[in-house]
Amino acid sequence: MKYIIILFFSLILNAQSQELQKITPIDEDLDEVSAVEQISNDSKFWVIQDSGNDNILYRINGNGNIVNTIEVVNATNDDWEDLTSDENGNIYIGDFGNNSKKRKTFLIYKINNSDLNSEKATSQKIEFKLPKKNKSKDFEAFFLFNNNFYMFSKENNRTVVYKVPNKIGSHTASFEKKIKLKGKHNKVTSADISPNGKRVVLLNHDKIWLLTDYKNDDFFEGSVKKMDLNHDSQKEGVYFKLDDTLILSDEQNDDEGSNLYVFKL
Repeated sequence: MKYIIILFFSLILNAQSQELQKITPIDEDLDEVSAVEQISNDSKFWVIQDSGNDNILYRINGNGNIVNTIEVVNATNDDWEDLTSDENGNIYIGDFGNNSKKRKTFLIYKINNSDLNSEKATSQKIEFKLPKKNKSKDFEAFFLFNNNFYMFSKENNRTVVYKVPNKIGSHTASFEKKIKLKGKHNKVTSADISPNGKRVVLLNHDKIWLLTDYKNDDFFEGSVKKMDLNHDSQKEGVYFKLDDTLILSDEQNDDEGSNLYVFKL
């Protein structure tokens, strides 16, 4: 165990630019991990599984094993797709997957930091709908920035950005921007913003999009760079470990996937 943890941090510190490196397999009971997140002062990771799985938040260690679980008692896993957190160590679960494109309301569950050592937790709910005349969207990606959530739709060759305030209650999301992503296979499956707020990444199965040199929250006004991972799997989670280092996760697909990876920008 000690060797694995040392190896884990060694991989993070020594990851070469634009080279994806596998850290560890994820526990075999978690074959549909759809997000990965970490809070400050905790070396372990939080993950969830998507549609059809239990309403449970899982904590895993550096070798991918489950160390504790939290049942969110007042939530159902309609389609949990992404995780984010705030500076106080509260975790937010994005229940906004929508493959059928029929959902009218979407949910974000807030799990308080004080409940993260419990076996069960009661969440606070942030509910939102899209503006009138906006077609229902499938979301798999979001992050928290300046106390607002930014959601990125999962679509062929483009993404649509919506904003929702980090405030308990019901809201109408504000439409922010529609952006084309050049090339193929560009469905956004996860997103994150760096700790210093200067970099945004959008995840595809085989690449990431790195957004820099933007002002305020107009994330696409600056540089938009495609970075190939040279590795194609069902990647569903991305998290900024450091300002220049990403942790990624993928789902099990046949004999591939269900791993944690590190990628140095």
